Amino acid sequence: MERRVGTISRGIRCPIIRPGDDLVEITVNSVLEAAESEGYTMRDRDVVSMTESIVARAQGNFATIYDIAADVKAKLGGETIGVILPILSRNRFSICLKGIAMGAKKIVLMLGYPTDEVGNSLLTMDQVEAAGINPYTDVLTLKQYRDLFGENKHIFTGVDYVQYYSELITEAGAEVEIIFANNPTTILNYTDCVLTCDIHTRARSKRLLLAAGAKAVCGLDDIMSAPINGSGYNARYGLLGSNKSTEDTVKLFPRECQDLVEAIQEQFLQKTGKHVEVMVYGDGAFKDPQGKIWELADPVVSPAFTAGLVGTPNEIKLKYLADNEFKNLSGAELKEAISKSIKSKADNLVGNMASQGTTPRQLTDLIGSLCDLTSGSGDKGTPIVHIQGYFDNFTD
Repeated sequence: MERRVGTISRGIRCPIIRPGDDLVEITVNSVLEAAESEGYTMRDRDVVSMTESIVARAQGNFATIYDIAADVKAKLGGETIGVILPILSRNRFSICLKGIAMGAKKIVLMLGYPTDEVGNSLLTMDQVEAAGINPYTDVLTLKQYRDLFGENKHIFTGVDYVQYYSELITEAGAEVEIIFANNPTTILNYTDCVLTCDIHTRARSKRLLLAAGAKAVCGLDDIMSAPINGSGYNARYGLLGSNKSTEDTVKLFPRECQDLVEAIQEQFLQKTGKHVEVMVYGDGAFKDPQGKIWELADPVVSPAFTAGLVGTPNEIKLKYLADNEFKNLSGAELKEAISKSIKSKADNLVGNMASQGTTPRQLTDLIGSLCDLTSGSGDKGTPIVHIQGYFDNFTD
């Protein structure tokens, strides 16, 4: 019988992961036990993914606010520090901010507006325009912000992040001054020691600050890039991609884990005879249409993946063929014509009109987004995702 199902994504339950757990054994056994319980079998080119959270947990990759404070003080002097362009997140930034404030006497907090880098809103553009403000050039004090816009709470969390971040800083023992601006170099009017907290624009921000005469510049990727008193760390990403663990601890983005995905791939091959692709995933890369948040607070979607996940899709748009080259065909004749086109397609369809409208993104970003949506971020208990049929097409 002809296969009637294409891509299938399954959330796989596994034990709660603790530091030191054997993630190779747990992942492989959890997937195989799920397959047995649900009555399906492994196939070549299946994809097995693990959320970055369980990888970091197994690594024991944690840091405390005291570790963060020590690193910030050592690298930025411990006096007045400009903390610029952070995202608005209790989970992603609040505990980091506690540690940062503990490593300084004063924090000048510069918030981007009307939204942060990933779309969390302080304001709407309508509010900004109605007030006659130019977000590209205008700098607002806290008083000006409150006089113009009052209190603004996040659409989903109900948090006034201006007040929340201010209180976190003062409770950590530092003085706080809040300004609103989008040009990184604005902070140099207040201090020449700067921690730039943007994620995907961090290289530009550092370059602009240094060119404008900053004395000391770090990004979040420079903080906790090495162990502090035996803490966790991430040599490449530092605090980027970290999450709140407790009120005084963050779980960092996983350290180098290429060996892990390759070991899992090899274990599947030994146990099933199937060549499975394996990846670690964090945030998906997609935008929420209501809240306008585009989700990617991690520095990358996937920090490690096996070789078969390198590249982008090489697909033909079926509706293009049906509406253009084969518009006069129907039924079995149309199906046969499209099947022949797929089987004879070139290895690289860049520039080919038949591929227009297909998603021009990295495989790991597409699959990671699917995994993130499948596993969720709450209490589903499925931090492993098993995908089948992703690389199939209409002819398989």
